[in-house]
Amino acid sequence: MNSFQEFDSSSNSDAKAINLSAGNTSNFTSPPPPSSSSSPPSSSPTTLSRYENQKRRDWNTFGQYLRNHRPPLSLSRCSGAHVLEFLRYLDQFGKTKVHTHLCPFFGHPNPPAPCPCPLRQAWGSLDALIGRLRAAFEENGGKPETNPFGARAVRLYLREVRDSQAKARGISYEKKKRKRPQHPPPLPPPNNAS
Repeated sequence: MNSFQEFDSSSNSDAKAINLSAGNTSNFTSPPPPSSSSSPPSSSPTTLSRYENQKRRDWNTFGQYLRNHRPPLSLSRCSGAHVLEFLRYLDQFGKTKVHTHLCPFFGHPNPPAPCPCPLRQAWGSLDALIGRLRAAFEENGGKPETNPFGARAVRLYLREVRDSQAKARGISYEKKKRKRPQHPPPLPPPNNAS
């Protein structure tokens, strides 16, 4: 076992069942947290934020993927190539229509009719997923310099997905510009013409 937490199928109680068929990459059915009868009812355990819960579910999903991989992979042997394999695997559960170059609706944001183009994971979903997994890796003891989710190949893949989906939809993804607070124009100096 390395310095970071490995995935162990025998001790992971959070990953009881995975439901990826609904298109959500991290739906888990986990048992309710154990409650101790010795603690008073007023002291409830801290509830995690939606982000923290999603990050935990994504981390467990990736761990399940590694355990189901043939041959099974340990987290310490996981590389950026395995992360790319995981992202491509998730594409089968996507809900975003990505038009191919041969499709008559290629480049149209709102096609007027259905087409046989594949459904994929949206770039924004993949980008957010990688961000959560990157953070979870380090929270579980991984070193930032060995983080497979921050590998150059993963960044390039995400950029390629973003660009190809933008072209297929005819919409460009641009970085959001910071809104600057609007200040009223300064008042002109008073005229002292007497």
